[in-house]
Amino acid sequence: MSPDQAAALLPRIREFAASLGFQQLAVTDIDLSAYQPHLDAWLARNFHGDMDYMARHRDLRLHPDDLHPGTIRVLSVRMDYSLDKEQSLTPLKNRNKAYISRYARGRDYHKLIRKRLQQLAEHITDLAGPMGYRAFVDSAPVLERALAEKAGLGWIGKNTMLLNKKAGSWFFLGELFTDLPLPIDEPVSGHCGSCTACLDICPTQAFVGANELDARRCISYLTIELKGSIPESLRPAIGNRVFGCDDCQLICPWNKFSQLSGETDFAPRHGLDNAELSELFLWSEEMFLRNTAGSAIRRTGYEGWLRNLAVGLGNAPSTIPVLTALQSRQHHSSALVREHVAWALQQHEQRRLKA
Repeated sequence: MSPDQAAALLPRIREFAASLGFQQLAVTDIDLSAYQPHLDAWLARNFHGDMDYMARHRDLRLHPDDLHPGTIRVLSVRMDYSLDKEQSLTPLKNRNKAYISRYARGRDYHKLIRKRLQQLAEHITDLAGPMGYRAFVDSAPVLERALAEKAGLGWIGKNTMLLNKKAGSWFFLGELFTDLPLPIDEPVSGHCGSCTACLDICPTQAFVGANELDARRCISYLTIELKGSIPESLRPAIGNRVFGCDDCQLICPWNKFSQLSGETDFAPRHGLDNAELSELFLWSEEMFLRNTAGSAIRRTGYEGWLRNLAVGLGNAPSTIPVLTALQSRQHHSSALVREHVAWALQQHEQRRLKA
């Protein structure tokens, strides 16, 4: 296919992408050399923590054509997921309730977006003939925010999230690597200005500077990626956040312009947008597996789920349901769970003695 033919094809690709539920599609090349210094400096400072795969697949992240040979273009797509226009931090003040990051309250986005990308690829093939392609949704060594920024879907903000003037940051990204010579879209300029709201509000002070995140202190890392013990010094700051953290997005002024999603799959299930910590803590492993089927929460595993909830319960008011729930897990088979339960009960005892 010639560049002129590819250019004529692009409007039809965008139109079909919109019909699949993508709010935006843009195209970029595969030159990520401008992002290499930042990635290397981040890895050198061990800010990736136990996420060894970040360093192990460093070269693949920087060279999309090594990840999928023949790739010369990346179609970057955006799909909004927020179902709540409210940008309130109030839910974080109710320490009896579990706070679960908005993206994880409904069905796992990976399968939904990957299926739509596959449909997009098949449609392009119908229009253009056989092509080389591969779809990605946060499932391989892809610098998705860098590619999205190059494509013009937004700019990488001080909180390391991709920000869009019309959509804030409440959206998922996906990529379609292809060998079609499609025309490239232009990047947009950044618009964070002098605002540091996201850096200032971080409960664990995970940001060491603008666009510099020490994942080892990030609550999303601590409650999802980390498989061992959460550092005691960081547990009080976690509050009631039991899976992920949205603080730096909730405070971002650009999210006032976010759009509500029409995807029913993203709607909260099992009351996970307003659940009691003590009730979730009493879920058996069977209940956990049943209630998190098709959910991103599965990533933390049942043991990690109880670990996170124990921390939340340690930060909760000393009510009978909270104490009873913790006591019920004092002799849990997992040493990790027992450790965090013991810490939580100790917090309540210390508060009782100070009262």
